[in-house]
Amino acid sequence: MVPPAVRLPDAATGAEPDPARARLLRAGLRLFSQQGFAATTTRELAQAAGVNVAAISYYFGDKAGLYQAVYFEPMGDIDDSIAGFSDPALTLADALRAYYAPFVAPLDDGEDGLLFVKLRLREMVEPTGLWDEKLNAGIRPMHQAMVAVLCRHLGLAEPDDELHRLVVCLSALGVHLHLGRDVIDAVAQQLNQAPHAAARWAEGLLRNGLAMVEQERQRRAATPLAG
Repeated sequence: MVPPAVRLPDAATGAEPDPARARLLRAGLRLFSQQGFAATTTRELAQAAGVNVAAISYYFGDKAGLYQAVYFEPMGDIDDSIAGFSDPALTLADALRAYYAPFVAPLDDGEDGLLFVKLRLREMVEPTGLWDEKLNAGIRPMHQAMVAVLCRHLGLAEPDDELHRLVVCLSALGVHLHLGRDVIDAVAQQLNQAPHAAARWAEGLLRNGLAMVEQERQRRAATPLAG
């Protein structure tokens, strides 16, 4: 699962009350995503941010604290994201639209969005322990919440393995926008360069997501599964 819109504080706009902290976050995003946690030194971080090395300790405790802040702060509250698509009053289309919003949002965030996704991918292959935390605190709750949404819309008392597979497939549509970014750029570069590309991806994800749920509805009506 990718994060909601990447919104690192920007010292130039006044969004962050302490410009030095904001510069460290942005330097950390760039260096950690490009080099990884282990290969990035505190001296490099401080030089890139234009601060003294001691500022890292002052604001974040140590390099690991800065890495954790870069990794988690832009995500916002996971409970807010879940509430956005799990409200029982929502139609299925509105629920899926809200579910896909975090997948699409980084596409509108320019270089920061790309770097943040790259940082997530690097953490998966060079784990520091934060990926497990992300799985437990973010991805698993969102999966379970979407399972509950589809149980409600498909009229199921309890989820089964096929419903879990459906949610995994729905998520995969959004995940591929980022994991497969290089592939997309190679086979159809115009898709990410067209005007309003993020909005068009959002429409496509919603359209295909609705089709997948409808197909599952029809399959269950024709051949109900046991358990």
